[in-house]
Amino acid sequence: MDIYRELFLMQQTYATLFSLANKIQVKGDNFLEPLTSRQYMAMVAIAHLPEDETTLNNIARKLGTTKQSVKQLITIMERKGYVDVVPSRKDKRAVNVNITKTGKEVLLVVSEKGIFLLEDFFKKLSAEELETMWDLLKKLYSFDGEEHDGFEEEGSLKMDEDNSELQFRVMKEFEKRRIQAINNENK
Repeated sequence: MDIYRELFLMQQTYATLFSLANKIQVKGDNFLEPLTSRQYMAMVAIAHLPEDETTLNNIARKLGTTKQSVKQLITIMERKGYVDVVPSRKDKRAVNVNITKTGKEVLLVVSEKGIFLLEDFFKKLSAEELETMWDLLKKLYSFDGEEHDGFEEEGSLKMDEDNSELQFRVMKEFEKRRIQAINNENK
């Protein structure tokens, strides 16, 4: 492969990733109301951190952004009653962010919508293609030597009530839609 082609491919990949991130955020903001995509992902990050480690720095690290950006998000979410900010018991200079009862209720509704949003985004990709894309994105994320601190582990957020019936219903619908999308791609 010649060097000009490689540069062209890098430029196109960068531009496409930039445009795609914006497109996904706009579609997500519309779909995930009352949360924005960024607020939703902040809540997911909080849910995937140990309860006493939900500091602004840890949330920012999980999201690949700055502490200042997370602080702005958290301030908005706190005003809406979705999170509480409390002093950290581990570090006197830090605060922990906890999802409130209202936040959990909103997160449950938005998470259901989020599953169908993801299905829509990825309907043209097979499980193997998704696996390859994920591997490539993690590889790209580590361009600066920092590995992605993803969301692979089980979340630590405890819901106030049993939602197993809702989860079952949503997963059945998701499965139906994935099968339908795969069948449409094979036509």
